[in-house]
Amino acid sequence: MLRMIRDVLRMGDPRLLRRALPVEAFGTPALAALLVDMRDTMAALSGAGLAAPQIGVDLRVVIFGGGASPRYPDASAVPDTVLINPVLTPLGPDEEGGWEGCLSVPGLRGWVPRWTRLRYTGFDASGAPIDRIATGFHARVVQHECDHLDGILYPMRVRDFSRFGFTDVLFPDGSVAADD
Repeated sequence: MLRMIRDVLRMGDPRLLRRALPVEAFGTPALAALLVDMRDTMAALSGAGLAAPQIGVDLRVVIFGGGASPRYPDASAVPDTVLINPVLTPLGPDEEGGWEGCLSVPGLRGWVPRWTRLRYTGFDASGAPIDRIATGFHARVVQHECDHLDGILYPMRVRDFSRFGFTDVLFPDGSVAADD
């Protein structure tokens, strides 16, 4: 199977603002090829996750995890996951803020509130159901990636713009890595 690192769309591209379409067929060669491209692209850019719309594919597919993230060295590991047609359900009203970046918003970081605990359901590449509870960084990553499927970029969730800006200005000591 040909592996390809895909270009990541950047904020301002109208394709990032669309609601992605559900995947209707699982276990297909086209879906397998998309997932290989997404994995290769995420790995090449040291991302914590990637959504299909970020590479111009208008489908409800996200990948995330796979070990410690170089961009979030202090965060706990997130399970390596392919999540298709996800549904997120918050498990309580509690939110926690945290710094986020994004491969589609390079060079910037923002303090984003996210649910601290949630359930996510969906399917893996073969169509087998996934049903998990996530907390902490795991929950943050899932929410961030699934937002892309609804045309939402993390700056749209920033509530205090004094905590949004260029990474090198906000963190001149390099204490927070560049992008997500």
